[in-house]
Amino acid sequence: MASKRRQDENNKTQKKKKKKNCEETAELCSAVEDEQVKKAVNAAWSQKTHCRQGDLELDCHPFPHCIIRNFLASETFVENLQRELLGLTFHEKSNDLYKFKQSDDLRKRTEPHITGLRAALFGRFRSWLGEVLGVELEPTVDISCARYEYTDVLLCHDDELEGRRVAFILYLVPPWQSSDGGTLDLYSTDSNFQPESIVKSLVPSLNTLVLFEVSPVSFHQVSEVFTEDKCRLSLSGWFHGPSLERPPRHIEAPVPRSPHLPRDETLLLEWVNPVYLDISHQEQIQEEFEDSSEIQLKDFLKEEKFREVSEALRLTQIQWTKRGPPNKRCYEVASLDTLPQCVSACWELLHSEAFFLLLSNFTGLRLHYLCPADDDDEDKGEEKVEKQDMSDEQATGSSDNSKSADTSGEKGVCHFLQPQVYKAVCTCVLTSVCSLELSTPTCCGELRRWTHGGYTLLHDAEAARAEYALDLVLPFCSADWHSDFGGFTCYVANEEDEELLTVHPEDNCLALVYRDKETLKFVKHVNHKSSSESDNSSTCRPLYDFSFVYYE
Repeated sequence: MASKRRQDENNKTQKKKKKKNCEETAELCSAVEDEQVKKAVNAAWSQKTHCRQGDLELDCHPFPHCIIRNFLASETFVENLQRELLGLTFHEKSNDLYKFKQSDDLRKRTEPHITGLRAALFGRFRSWLGEVLGVELEPTVDISCARYEYTDVLLCHDDELEGRRVAFILYLVPPWQSSDGGTLDLYSTDSNFQPESIVKSLVPSLNTLVLFEVSPVSFHQVSEVFTEDKCRLSLSGWFHGPSLERPPRHIEAPVPRSPHLPRDETLLLEWVNPVYLDISHQEQIQEEFEDSSEIQLKDFLKEEKFREVSEALRLTQIQWTKRGPPNKRCYEVASLDTLPQCVSACWELLHSEAFFLLLSNFTGLRLHYLCPADDDDEDKGEEKVEKQDMSDEQATGSSDNSKSADTSGEKGVCHFLQPQVYKAVCTCVLTSVCSLELSTPTCCGELRRWTHGGYTLLHDAEAARAEYALDLVLPFCSADWHSDFGGFTCYVANEEDEELLTVHPEDNCLALVYRDKETLKFVKHVNHKSSSESDNSSTCRPLYDFSFVYYE
């Protein structure tokens, strides 16, 4: 019996040791254990003033954030924590907002140092933080590990999501300098609570914890990592509690749209590769477009025209203005009244009536009154065609030899007007446009310049305003632009991460994409590779493109 009792006691001892080995206690720095420090930080946070207490610093510019150096008291614990984290499985994360590697949620990990840190953060430290803020924080565990490597980035955002109250990041990096990138950048905001510019950058430092209150003005980013030799390792997550009240979100004014410019087909003959003006080729293009809702037309402009515009885009006379705010977009747009003549002429081409009709032929969309009616609107279509025929007869004196549109093709492709009847037909049709009850096709567009750091992001307002539209992009970029530079356009379904289509910029390749109300787009962040010397080539030039959207 005694022997059996001793065996049971030994088993209990082994179980206790095993349990103890599953969690290493994480001792925190003295700054968060000192009652006087806690009172000082609480007073500073409530009054939005600066406070420094040993390794702890509270700064309220541009929004309240706290930096705690030497957060974990034991260097050995930090080293072992790093080792456990680097042994995790990481997943590539990439969308409009970010590119980095992330672990699964760490709430159920059993590694002793991960377990110990988790217990300290959401136990003792959560209680301390709740008292500093004067709010009760929930015991919710929300923590993961991130690895940022060369060209990885997390762009401007505010972290706001229901229940998030305080964001935190614990850095576990090797020696790090600002030239390595990967800084935590904090943005100032304007009167509409929109981010303006970076006013403070925090360089990652080993065993440093940064935390800030999630609010309508807590805009920040992780700048692109420039070093190829080091990994920016961090633990991050959120403490949950009652969200701060926020004002109504700012809604941007819609981009103005305009109808086509009255330019006839001579503009197409001057600029467009003749192969794309051939009716039979247009029928093939329309057939392919209707199958996939997108097409890319290589060598679209005549070679001499493309070369002329490409050279003119680099002239210093063009004034470029940065477009923001950075939580939605960051690129440069040209001032139209500063464009060289040939660039302005290219702009007119894409805005012209003749080009609207050409797009109708390419896509089958109703971007011109000469475009055949839809099958589901047959009666109205017949009425419109009759009135168009009457207009043709008035303009030419004949109903047999000079029809303005031949809609007999299988794909409904319209022949272009002869120049001598163009003006007369336009006059007749425009005088009767009200009685025809035709909607007026419109477009909006801009000439963009993309350099390192450029991007566009998906945002709520864009999703709310989504509608059927035809996107056009015509790039002018140097031959050494590569897909891994970024700058490509991605199409995604609303509230989904999976990409439906990616359109890479290619010299003189006209990209057309038709999107519905559930499809959104963004331009991927242009990274450091775009401005670096590689393969013995010179520094890459900017990427330019004409970006237009057409509406039926």
